[in-house]
Amino acid sequence: MEYRRLGASGLKVPALSLGTGTFGGSGPLFGAWGTTDVDEARRLLDIAIDAGVTLFDTADVYSDGASEEVLGQAIRGRRDRVLVSTKAGLPTGDGPQEAGTSRARLIRSVDDALRRLGTDYLDLFQLHAYDAATPIEEVLATLEDLVRAGKVRYTGVSNFSGWQLMKSLALADRHGRPRYAAHQVYYSLVGRDYEWELMPLAREEGVGALVWSPLGWGRLTGRIRRGQPLPAGSRLHDTADYGPPVEDELLHRVVDALDEIAAETGRTVPQIAINWLLRRPTVSSVIIGARNEEQLRQNLGAVGWSLTDEQVARLDAASARTAPYPYFPYRRQAAFARLNPPLAG
Repeated sequence: MEYRRLGASGLKVPALSLGTGTFGGSGPLFGAWGTTDVDEARRLLDIAIDAGVTLFDTADVYSDGASEEVLGQAIRGRRDRVLVSTKAGLPTGDGPQEAGTSRARLIRSVDDALRRLGTDYLDLFQLHAYDAATPIEEVLATLEDLVRAGKVRYTGVSNFSGWQLMKSLALADRHGRPRYAAHQVYYSLVGRDYEWELMPLAREEGVGALVWSPLGWGRLTGRIRRGQPLPAGSRLHDTADYGPPVEDELLHRVVDALDEIAAETGRTVPQIAINWLLRRPTVSSVIIGARNEEQLRQNLGAVGWSLTDEQVARLDAASARTAPYPYFPYRRQAAFARLNPPLAG
């Protein structure tokens, strides 16, 4: 397993990390992802740790905290061998103090996460979404207090826009607060929007990308093909509306290219899709998921080998989309492109 710095921080993270959205799965979304119990979770962690995966990602909203509880039991006795990342900020109830990133909410969220996980510190704590109702200065001051108290070691965000992240970093610099080391983002061969603004920002400011849903919300598993109905067992039947939309033609074009390269390399479609991501600028770790041991072992096979430059170019071409304004001139017009060449693709 390759280990990379998390952005400009000193924390080393594995190129692949394991998401625990299936742990304790319940409800229409997480129940469709998987229902991994404690014994299954321990087995998955055994396999992951043996392969060099040491970072495990969860969140308070994953099955109402059950994911954190199951992960906490699975890491018992080996806490010093793993990195634990969790997130808070999305609503966990209907009350006024059960959503957002106010000082009161963040302190309570961290304390609750520590209790559920059975640990006294979080290696990485991330804001699950931007809270427009809470001043950024209040958020940063609270996170600094949590770091000083030893409850949190590194901080990050998830699903922020470019201006939200940049303003947060600028205010952290102005007031001498800890900077965000990570941005957990959606990025895949069928969802490359991250490249248009967030990737250049991440490179410039030293923020590492933790990639969620690298298989395009379950679309790049190798089971979806042009001209064929959605497989009966696909979780997309129940969860497609929760995730990022993908145009059918784009999906089929990417899958066709993946199929060709799978035949050339002897690798699976998911392995190729994840390997492509591992070559992209600013990516610190790709978060893989698994309902079972077979899926985990297959996804772990995405490391230890490399696509050729020619194969990468074909995947780039198949997955390319016209960027929205104000980005498209920099991709389509030579004068603009000379001033700001793209980082990827």
